[in-house]
Amino acid sequence: MTNGSTFTGVPNTDKGIGMSQENIEVVKRGYEAFSVGDVETVMSQFDDNLEWVHPGESTISGIYRGKGEFGEYLRRLVEKAVAVRALSFLADGDTVVAFTELTAGNEMGEDVDVYTLRDGKIVRAQIYTDTAMMERVFGRK
Repeated sequence: MTNGSTFTGVPNTDKGIGMSQENIEVVKRGYEAFSVGDVETVMSQFDDNLEWVHPGESTISGIYRGKGEFGEYLRRLVEKAVAVRALSFLADGDTVVAFTELTAGNEMGEDVDVYTLRDGKIVRAQIYTDTAMMERVFGRK
């Protein structure tokens, strides 16, 4: 940048940087808890009225609303021994983007997951994944 600023991926205000970092920590805790099977901690990162959007035509594709539907989604992931490793995070205010490595069944791919947070809880997640891989692992609707 010509003005000598450094791009950090977060707004150049103390409040923006602090809020973005706090939101990254919420998302990061969710991934860490999922990796060790701590469902209670995973669920505690989410708002009761969350919306989780998984693209494609696999049997797990769809929009999951609320913790009940989301819990069912997680149960179905665990059936296929899905493992997710967060590689890096970017944040801007209430939006956190996670770049991840995903293993499902005998397949491996990379995802980008976009989270929206409000009051320290995840209220929405949009998953960008290899939909063909998901259909191979989970089957097609």
